[in-house]
Amino acid sequence: MTRRTVRIAMNGVTGRMGYRQHLVRSVLALRDQGGLDLGDGTVLWPEPVLLGRSEAALREIAGRHGLDHVSTDLDAVLADPSVDIYFDAQITSAREAAVTRAIEAGKHVYTEKPTATGLRGALALARLARDRGVRHGVVQDKIFLPGLLKLKRLVDAGFFGRVLSVRGEFGYWVFEGDRRPAQRPSWNYRAEDGGGIVVDMFPHWEYVLHELFGRVTSVQALATTHIPRRWDEQGEPYAATADDAAYGIFELEGGAVAQINSSWAVRVHRDELVEFQVDGTDGSAVAGLRGCRAQHRGDTPRPVWDPDVPAGEVFRDQWQEVPGGTGHAGGFKAQWELFLRHVYADAPYRWDLLAGARGVQLAELGLRSSAEGRRVDVPELAL
Repeated sequence: MTRRTVRIAMNGVTGRMGYRQHLVRSVLALRDQGGLDLGDGTVLWPEPVLLGRSEAALREIAGRHGLDHVSTDLDAVLADPSVDIYFDAQITSAREAAVTRAIEAGKHVYTEKPTATGLRGALALARLARDRGVRHGVVQDKIFLPGLLKLKRLVDAGFFGRVLSVRGEFGYWVFEGDRRPAQRPSWNYRAEDGGGIVVDMFPHWEYVLHELFGRVTSVQALATTHIPRRWDEQGEPYAATADDAAYGIFELEGGAVAQINSSWAVRVHRDELVEFQVDGTDGSAVAGLRGCRAQHRGDTPRPVWDPDVPAGEVFRDQWQEVPGGTGHAGGFKAQWELFLRHVYADAPYRWDLLAGARGVQLAELGLRSSAEGRRVDVPELAL
C-alpha cells in the first residue's frame, strides 16, 4: 500500500462551517480513518494548510489538532507547487476573487456555495476552470445525507408514479443577539456583505430539486426581512439589510411544482430543521436530512373532512419508515471523498462549478422575482 500526501489549502476554517463540517468532520476524519483508500494500492493522506486572516486563530486550531501548516498569505500558498487543492469556505463576498486566483495558479478547486455573488461571476469561474483544465467541485452536501438518499431511492424505484408536488419547510429561530447570542454570523443579515437567506438557501434548493425531480424551469418568490434590527458579535445593534425569510414556488421540468419556505424567523414544529413532502400518483414520502417515511397508494387511508368531530386517526402512524442510513459518516465527508477520487482516480463527478452556477442563477432570479412581483423563467445554463 502506497501513501500519497495531498496538501489542501483550506481557506475559511475559522468559521463555523469551514471548521466543523469541512476540517474536523471531513478532512481530519479521513485522517482518523487512515486516509482515503483509492482501491488501487494507493491511500490518500490529506494534509491541510490552514488559511485565513487571523494567524492567532489559525495557530490555535492547528495546535488543537496537531497540524503544522498555517498562513495568512493566499498568494504564497497558491504559489507553492506542493499544494494540489484549494478549498474555500470564506464569507461569500470574498469567494469569487480567491477561487479565481486559485484556478489561475493551476490548483484544483473545491468550494462552498454560493460560488459568486452573481451569475456572471459564477459562470466566469466555471469557464476559467474549464479553460485551465483543473478539476472543480461545489459543495452540495444535502443530497449525500441519509434522508435524501432514501428519498432518491424511492424516486429511482418509481415509488411515486408521476410526481405531482414537493413541499419543503426549512428554518429555525435565529436569536436577534441582544438577549441571547445569535447562532449565525451578523454578515448573514447584511446584503452588502453577501448575506440573505435567498443567496444562502436557494442554491441548496436548486441542487436538491435538480438531482431528485428535475431542473427548475421557473421561480416565483417573496423575500422579506421579518427581523429588521439585530445585534452583532460585539453586542452592537445594526440594521438587517438582507432577507431573513423567503417563500418560493418552483416549476420543475416534467410538470411537478415545488413550494419551499425558508426562514430564520420561525420556531420549529417538525421532526427536523428541514423536511420535504413529495406527493405522487402512486405514493408519498416525507424526508428530512436523516429520516424518511413513506405511504404507498395501497396503504393510503380515506380521511373524511368533519370539523365538528375530533380526528379519530393518528395520521403520522399511517406512514412507514424507509430503512437504511445506519453508519452514515456525514454528507460533507462523503462528498469530499468523491471529489478526491475525482482528482486522483479520475472518478466521475458532476457537482462542478457549472452546477454551482445554477444555484447562483436561481438565487439571483428568486430575488428578481421578489423585487418585480412576478414569475420568472429559469433558462438552462451552458458554458
